[in-house]
Amino acid sequence: MTKATEILSALNDVAEGRSEVTLGHVNDQIGHRGTGALLAIPAALEITPIGGIPLVPSTLAFIVAIFAVQIAFGREDMWLPGFLERRNISAVKLTNAVDKLRPAAEWSDRHLGKHLHLLTDEPAPRIVAVAILVLCALVPPLELVPFASSIPMGVIVLFGLALVTRDGRVMALAWAASAIALWAVWKLWP
Repeated sequence: MTKATEILSALNDVAEGRSEVTLGHVNDQIGHRGTGALLAIPAALEITPIGGIPLVPSTLAFIVAIFAVQIAFGREDMWLPGFLERRNISAVKLTNAVDKLRPAAEWSDRHLGKHLHLLTDEPAPRIVAVAILVLCALVPPLELVPFASSIPMGVIVLFGLALVTRDGRVMALAWAASAIALWAVWKLWP
């Protein structure tokens, strides 16, 4: 999958005909075709109102971290432990979140593409995965400040988008945003 709208369509397909969608369903639908998407989707969900529910940001960061570790080690097929694979979300909530993300995905498809390959080709995904692990570690303590956990999760969305679109410009933006996010977190720290 190289387009953001393809990923959102895949998520809608997963939700269709179900009352609840498990992470296992999402992983099966997207799988190895979109490791960047598997990083970006949970992070993007955290930025929606779902991220305001206590412990949801930390849970989503944990899921992202599981994928990031596998990417860092070069694994192509993503694995989830059973207890996470069975975690679910209402199909209606997932569809609503997808609808909120669709305008951004359509913009992405129109304006992003293959630029600055050096920043997205190997070993970039592995290096990005390590940076994402650092960002994930920031999420649990940031839950104490309302919606502050959206700062590192927003950067993870950028990294995931860069990997999905294979656009080095987005990757450069993600690296700059990660530096800004680290500075902002340092300033927010009590």
